Amino acid sequence: MHVREMMNKRSRYWLLAVGLWLFALAGQGQQVLDIIKQKPAYASCNYNTYPDSIPDNLTPAPKGKRPFYISHYGRHGSRYINKRSGYDIPYKMMSMANDVNELTPTGIRVYKEMNVILEDSEDRWGDLTELGMIQHMMIARRMFKRFPEVFADSVTVAARSTVVPRCIMSMEVAMLELAQHNPKLNITMDASKSTQWYMNHQDPLLRKSKLTPQAQKAYDAYIANRMGNSRMMEQLFKNPDVVKELVDESFFNYYLMKMGLFLQNTHPEFKPYLMELFTAKDFYNMWQIDNVLWYMKYGFCPLNGGDYPYSQRHLLRQMIADADSCIRLKQPGAQLRYGHDTVLLPLACLLGINGYDLQTTDLGEIEKRGWSSSVFPMGGNVQFVFYRSSPADRDVLFKVLLNEQEATLPIRTDCAPYYHWKDFRRYYLRKLRQYEKKRKQ
Repeated sequence: MHVREMMNKRSRYWLLAVGLWLFALAGQGQQVLDIIKQKPAYASCNYNTYPDSIPDNLTPAPKGKRPFYISHYGRHGSRYINKRSGYDIPYKMMSMANDVNELTPTGIRVYKEMNVILEDSEDRWGDLTELGMIQHMMIARRMFKRFPEVFADSVTVAARSTVVPRCIMSMEVAMLELAQHNPKLNITMDASKSTQWYMNHQDPLLRKSKLTPQAQKAYDAYIANRMGNSRMMEQLFKNPDVVKELVDESFFNYYLMKMGLFLQNTHPEFKPYLMELFTAKDFYNMWQIDNVLWYMKYGFCPLNGGDYPYSQRHLLRQMIADADSCIRLKQPGAQLRYGHDTVLLPLACLLGINGYDLQTTDLGEIEKRGWSSSVFPMGGNVQFVFYRSSPADRDVLFKVLLNEQEATLPIRTDCAPYYHWKDFRRYYLRKLRQYEKKRKQ
C-alpha cells in the first residue's frame, strides 16, 4: 500500500473513533438524570459506587497479538466518609432545630436516623468497607479471566499502594484474589513513602491555582440557583422561615443529600428514610454542582490556568518507564498501583481518555461530557493492556480501559481501540516536555 494511502487510512480510523466518542459523550449528558433515577449514587460524583457488573464486550486483538503485560492505576474501594465534619454540617443544624422544638415528625425521624449513621461511622472515618473489598476482589477476578495469558505460570505481579490503609487493603484483597486463581504467581506488595512522589503526588504550585478568583466567581454564578431546597425545609421544620436563623438552607440541603447517598458505600442494603426527602431532580442539581467543581479543580480548566492534570506527570512518566522495562522481558506479568481519586481523575485528563482533556470556560458544556462520576467511582481504575506476537515483536500494541471498558486516546491509530506503543510514547513524552519547559519559563 502506498504511504499516503496508509496515512489516509489511519486518519479515517482516527476521525471515525473520535466522532463516535463525541456522539456518545453528547448523549451521556442528556442521560444523566435517567442514570440518577436508576442509581442515585451517581449524583455524588467521587462517592459514586463502582458498577455492579461490567459488560464483557472487549474487541478481539489484531491477528497474532496476545496480551502479555498490564499496567494499572486504581482508586481504593468504597469507604466510610473521610472526616466527621462532612456529617457534622447537617447534623449540627438539625440538632439546633431539635433543641428549640422546631422539627416536624418527619424531621424527628430523620434526626434519629442521622444519629444512627453517626454512631455507625464513629472511629471508622476513611476505612475501607466490605463493599470496597468486594469491588477490588471482582476487578481482580475479571482481570484474570479476561487476560489469563498475563497471569500464567509464575510471572511477577508487582503491586504498589499509597500509605493510606484503605488503599493498602484494596491492594491486598486484589492480590489475594489473583493468588486464588493462580497460586504460582510471584506476587510482591509494597506501600512506602519512598514511592509517594509518583503514587500520590500533590503538586504544591498547581494546588494554589485550583480555584482562582476568576474561577470562583464563575463557579458561584453556576451553582447560585442549584443549592437550596425550600420544599425539603418545609418537610423537616415547623417554621422554615424562623429556622433559617439556625440553618443555612443551601449547605444543609447539599450535605444532607451527601449523608444519605454516602450510605451506599457503607451499607448498600440499607434504605435510609432521609433519601425519601429528595427527588431525582434534587440529586441531579447536586451532581451538576459537584461535577463542575471537580472539572474546575482537576481538569484542564482555562479559568484556573488549565494545567492541573500535569500534577500527575511523574506518575505518567513512571508508567511509561515501567512499561518500557517490562516490554524487554519474556514474561513481564503486571504492575498494579492503588491510590486515590485526586490522582486518578487528573491522570485520566492528562491522558485525554474519552475526551476528558476538554478545555472550556462554558461550565454548561461540562455536563454534556458526563465527566467525574464516570471516571472515578470508588474502585475506579485505568488499565493499559499490552499485546505482541512474541518477545521479539517490536510493534507492541496496547489498549486503555477506563473502569474495565475500552476507551479512546487523542492519538491516531489504524487498529482502534488498540494503539501502537511507540506512538503513545512519542505523543505523551513530548507533551510532558512541553509542559516542563513552560513551567521553567
